[in-house]
Amino acid sequence: MLDLDNTRESEQSAGETPSCCTSLQDAKRANSKPETNNAVPIVPSHESALTGVFEISKVLAAPSRLEVTLAKVVDLLRSFVQMRCGIISLLDGDGQLDITVGAGWSESCDERCRMYLPRKAIDQIVTTDTPLVAENIAVHSAFSAADTDVLGASDTIRVSFIGVPIRVDANVVGTLTIDRVLDDGSRSWLDYNLRLLRVIANLVGQTVKLHRSFACDREQPMAEKERLQKQSRELKHPARERKKVYVKGIIGDSPALRGLLEKVAVVAEAKITVLLRGESGTGKELIAKAIHELSPRAKRPFIKLNCAALPETVLESELFGHEKGAFTSAFNSRKGRFELADKGTLFLDEIGEISASFQAKLLRVLQEQEFERVGGNQTIKVDVRVIAATNKNLEEAVARNEFRADLYYRISVVPLLVPALRERRSDIPLLAAEFLKNFNDENGRTLTFDPSAIEVLTNCDFPGNIRELENCVHRTAIMAAGPSIGRNDFSCCHGQCFSVALCKSRSGKIAQQPEPIVTTPPAAAAGSTAVAIPPAVAGQPPLASAGAAYSDGARMTDAERVIAAMERCGWVQAKAARLLGLTPRQIGYVLRKYGIEIKRL
Repeated sequence: MLDLDNTRESEQSAGETPSCCTSLQDAKRANSKPETNNAVPIVPSHESALTGVFEISKVLAAPSRLEVTLAKVVDLLRSFVQMRCGIISLLDGDGQLDITVGAGWSESCDERCRMYLPRKAIDQIVTTDTPLVAENIAVHSAFSAADTDVLGASDTIRVSFIGVPIRVDANVVGTLTIDRVLDDGSRSWLDYNLRLLRVIANLVGQTVKLHRSFACDREQPMAEKERLQKQSRELKHPARERKKVYVKGIIGDSPALRGLLEKVAVVAEAKITVLLRGESGTGKELIAKAIHELSPRAKRPFIKLNCAALPETVLESELFGHEKGAFTSAFNSRKGRFELADKGTLFLDEIGEISASFQAKLLRVLQEQEFERVGGNQTIKVDVRVIAATNKNLEEAVARNEFRADLYYRISVVPLLVPALRERRSDIPLLAAEFLKNFNDENGRTLTFDPSAIEVLTNCDFPGNIRELENCVHRTAIMAAGPSIGRNDFSCCHGQCFSVALCKSRSGKIAQQPEPIVTTPPAAAAGSTAVAIPPAVAGQPPLASAGAAYSDGARMTDAERVIAAMERCGWVQAKAARLLGLTPRQIGYVLRKYGIEIKRL
């Protein structure tokens, strides 16, 4: 049984007690002229307190909406506790105010209840998980000036305050707060009602726990129902399947290529301008062909034109056609590429190379889908899907006023980046095998690749991309002496690959043809033979340039440099490789080539 005080004292209060939804101005006005009110004692008796707690427990146990239930609790609390305003506030999972109710709560006054809360005091109760009791909020550190103004405290109106935490298990989920105008009986009012509010807050916490657990139980079937409905919709209206793109000439299964082809399958279905971006030799024309063959225009013409291959006057005639007698050699009328591609697709390669004057003419055709032939005055309308391609940085060209910005935006509706070959190295063996097969078929050969040859190819960056890979395979196949192509058949393994020099020049280095250097040991006898530099791995610098610092003023053979570096590093290959600026694999290659025995120290 609670140790409840039976003291019955009256409190000077303001006529009617304002609810949480009463405006602050009304609350101040109500408290400005206190008068005696014996209806509710300052401290309730045992009987009235127990009756009030019992009635609150019945309300909490009744099935009802949580906000309505909590509002009834505050109403009952006012019936046996002398107070001006009471508010129950609950927090969500993120610690933000979720529910705020007071006496006479309704949806429309929820925001006004929130405004009546002293936020700094509420935050302290939630953070410390302890009750907050203030005999005069005007001089208490937990209340800011804004809080005292919210509660209607002033020089003439002194306000007492009690706030207790509401817990669910060990977590604070909200607060229960009450306040009243300060008088001589406030101290006993504070001590007694603090114990009473703790009991009521515990009952409210149990109710909140039940309501939230029931809400979770209801949400689970709803989530399951939504999942089943979604599955049903997907069965009735299946999502668009990703088409597996296959166009003759496109070979590979790397993630970069698969991602591009998936986009191609989506873009192909709509009549929209596509701009293919990528380095030279990446296969942009084949991608354009794939877009056409997967589109509804697949049975219509696919016309292509390299814009960089023709001067402006010829380019205009090629695209728009010309009338008889339009120029000296125009003996007959001729349709242009736009007319030939009507109802189909027109592929404009190297579009970044056209002149500024012709860009304006092309822009009009792309926008209006109409033009006049050279030497003619009849407007011809066409229905053409345009796919453009370039390896030029069009953004920089626009910034330099070399390419019209309006044309750039017109052709770059859907930009697709075609990956370079170095970004899809796993496709190199497949492409090389296809190129070698074509070479064998054309030349009556039966060449194959050794594993070492595949290793060389996959380690090369191929600045010229697929076109360069094809040339490399054909060149090596022609020069190969045996029935299979091995490492030593590649020119890059003899320091004669211009691709390495091209890569260096692109990275700001001097582009020079790497040449094998033959050196003679300075202390060698007259009959000694020269030793050649060991072959460099594709894409790596020759060993001679890496070991030059260890010649001590005289030129040394590669074997001597490696031995000197190994001696200096305690015969640890990794350290010697770092010293020479090479890789451990290259060091191992030299050791094997010259039969250098590794010393065990």
